[in-house]
Amino acid sequence: MWRRLSALIRKELLVILRDPKSRVLLIGPPLLQLILFSYATTLDVTNVSIGVLNQDPGRWSVEFISRIQGSSVFREITPLHRISDIREAIDNQKVIAAVHFGADFSRNIEAGVPADLQIMLDGRRSNAAQIVNGYLDQIANAVNAEASSRQGRRVAGDNVLERYWFNPSLEFTWFTVPNLVGSIALLISLMVTGQSVARERELGTHEQLMVSPLRVHEILLGKTLPPLVVGLFHSTMFVLATVFLFEVPLRGSLIMLYLSLVLYLVCVIGVGLFISSIAQTQQQAFLGVFLFAAPAILLSGFATPIDNMPDWLQTFTMINPLRHFLVIIKGVFLSAMPANELLTHSIPLLLIATFTLGAASIFFRRRIG
Repeated sequence: MWRRLSALIRKELLVILRDPKSRVLLIGPPLLQLILFSYATTLDVTNVSIGVLNQDPGRWSVEFISRIQGSSVFREITPLHRISDIREAIDNQKVIAAVHFGADFSRNIEAGVPADLQIMLDGRRSNAAQIVNGYLDQIANAVNAEASSRQGRRVAGDNVLERYWFNPSLEFTWFTVPNLVGSIALLISLMVTGQSVARERELGTHEQLMVSPLRVHEILLGKTLPPLVVGLFHSTMFVLATVFLFEVPLRGSLIMLYLSLVLYLVCVIGVGLFISSIAQTQQQAFLGVFLFAAPAILLSGFATPIDNMPDWLQTFTMINPLRHFLVIIKGVFLSAMPANELLTHSIPLLLIATFTLGAASIFFRRRIG
């Protein structure tokens, strides 16, 4: 028994290790994912930008701001000049939070009465916003304690007004469900497309396809449209569930959402066709899909804020279609993203789709030759 079992184990190992491509897939992807996961998988909130609107000429607002500057959590303080600047900065995701000091902030602290302090936070990133709010509360308590010790008496606590824009109740599903629409659409489209050409080659029908009167671009189009229809069907179900089952508000244009969705699916299908065109077997295609999908989801900003990643890794995420689509879908659902901003985030998707479909076409032509 053990002799037969050891022979079977030895045979399976030889089958795996004899193929050079299989050896690369066994060694390269785990190392790459280890590096990416080590840098990207962190739940700490660091290097965030915060806006400050200071209408108080007194010392305690300056003390509060200096404590923010001295904290390792905050990377940059953006000075704001009007109330409208707060909305613009949070709406465009330039800052995750904004602190507004009223004109009587320091005077009220000196007088021992509640001092008005407003903290506006981006509710689209509910988890990070709550953590940032906790840091700001600690700074407020520290300033209050210092004022108490200097005056030799207890100073009345600050009257802190907290407001979460775009997600007032901090519903976690408002953050996760729109993200899942993009992530699941990515996985489904990759699985349908990634094994398309490899399956033809493995089953022996690839040669029949090559001798048919169809041209290369017609074959690629025929390989692109079915996954696009499947992806739109599943995405429609996800959007309906998001609105009616999870009650996430759809504040933006549904037409803009679907135009962006089509462009996003074409990007993903281009990646799947590229993987399938270079894979010899369905197993290699599956491993290639996994190699792309896992880092794409990890580096999309779904689980971990992109601001927390190293600068070189943030630059690397620009080629990730899921990153751009998550900004679009959360913007359309939660903040009614205007058309000019949607176009700005759609341009990278158009470039990625052009590159991936072009690369798939080149490899497909080489296979024919």
